[in-house]
Amino acid sequence: MKIKNLHLLEGLCQLRLTGPIILAQLSQTAMGFVDTIMAGRVSPVDLAAVAVGASIFTPLFLFMVGLLSAVMPLVAQAHGRSDAKGMRTAMQQGLLTGVITGIVLMFLLMSISPFLIWMDVDAAVIPLTEKYLFAVSLGFPITGLFLALRNGSDGFSKPRLSMFAGFVGLTVNVIANYIFIYGKFGIPAMGGVGCGWATSLSMLAMFIAMAFMLSKNRSTASLGLFNHLAPRLIRTIHILLFLGLPIGLSLFVECSIFAVIALLISRLGAEIVAAHQVALNFTSLLFMVPYSLSMALTVRVGFTIGRQQNRRLARVVKSGLTIALCCAIITCLFIITSAKYIAAMYTPDPDVQALAASLMIFAAFFQLPDAIQINCAGALRGFKDTKIPMVLMVVAYWGIGLPVGYMLGLGELGGREQGPEGFWIGLICGLTASAFFLSRRLHKLLVEKTALMQQNGSAQKVQ
Repeated sequence: MKIKNLHLLEGLCQLRLTGPIILAQLSQTAMGFVDTIMAGRVSPVDLAAVAVGASIFTPLFLFMVGLLSAVMPLVAQAHGRSDAKGMRTAMQQGLLTGVITGIVLMFLLMSISPFLIWMDVDAAVIPLTEKYLFAVSLGFPITGLFLALRNGSDGFSKPRLSMFAGFVGLTVNVIANYIFIYGKFGIPAMGGVGCGWATSLSMLAMFIAMAFMLSKNRSTASLGLFNHLAPRLIRTIHILLFLGLPIGLSLFVECSIFAVIALLISRLGAEIVAAHQVALNFTSLLFMVPYSLSMALTVRVGFTIGRQQNRRLARVVKSGLTIALCCAIITCLFIITSAKYIAAMYTPDPDVQALAASLMIFAAFFQLPDAIQINCAGALRGFKDTKIPMVLMVVAYWGIGLPVGYMLGLGELGGREQGPEGFWIGLICGLTASAFFLSRRLHKLLVEKTALMQQNGSAQKVQ
């Protein structure tokens, strides 16, 4: 009975930390939801342009998210040790890394045109996509700064700050979309391109809000984040990079398979691209629930390791994975029962609605392996284990998921007609493989870490 109560307590602690993180992530992901709905009301071509543009910039954005998410476990473990200097150093290194990475990715997005031609994207979609990506790219350096502050705040167990910043960004995004897409207050109507400008403005608003709250919050202001430059800032930045690069590459690998699939599907016509984007966008919105749970799990695992609480570590991991699985079952059932109504929210086109609703059934079933694999990855980040999980995800997505999807979607395997459904089956296979690989890795590390912490505790008692 006592063990059950302890697991229940860990679950409640997990949910308490996760709640604000989920709201923060949902508010930021809702920007893509709003972009898709508002662009879809203009025309299928505008919606397709936003879909193709998002499929290109999102993997790069998530690479930066992953790279800077290294700030979170570094701050969490330093917080567990009550090391204010370590927390300030990690956050300032994140700021430096974020702005440099953002500038590099900005110029990369500005020169993406040859890639669109090479991927044989619909000629009617390319001009709008280029303009959309140019507008989005201008916000990348600011985005890097915001992500550093957000991850530092979450690692310090202050997720409410990023939640409020997310609401500010979403508000700015909706208003700016309305002005730029439809042409209000003397500004010419830009259609889907306006979504790009709105996204950049919302990122700027979130950074300003986050910096202001960190400077005014009593706990975080004491770190001297904006007043004192941490010593050995450059000399020790390799710790953040060695931890963050595999995370960034892992998220890039995971998201890039969706990007490649979107580009491959673009050969099948604007209506099919639009239907795929509807299903993918809503799924991405729901993905923020397991992703937020994984972020909370990273913080809790890192904090527990920093405190050397070996008996608690296993309970933290098990409760986190149990909550993730329960949430995935709920979202799976919700998608199955509401698919046609969800599709109708995005577009008035009946053909796009029908195809999108059918694709959402596949999206419903990959909720389960997706929740398990992302939360196993989150727990592993708390262990500061990122390199091997990256390799495992590459094998699962590119070695299993994409080949299966290509053969079923475009290769007419088994007499199937070409269509997006085959790619979604491939995604389910890739996510299932990733969940299996990462859960085995997590179990191995959990056993090893618990044994090591017990040995260290015994040695300290003897001394």
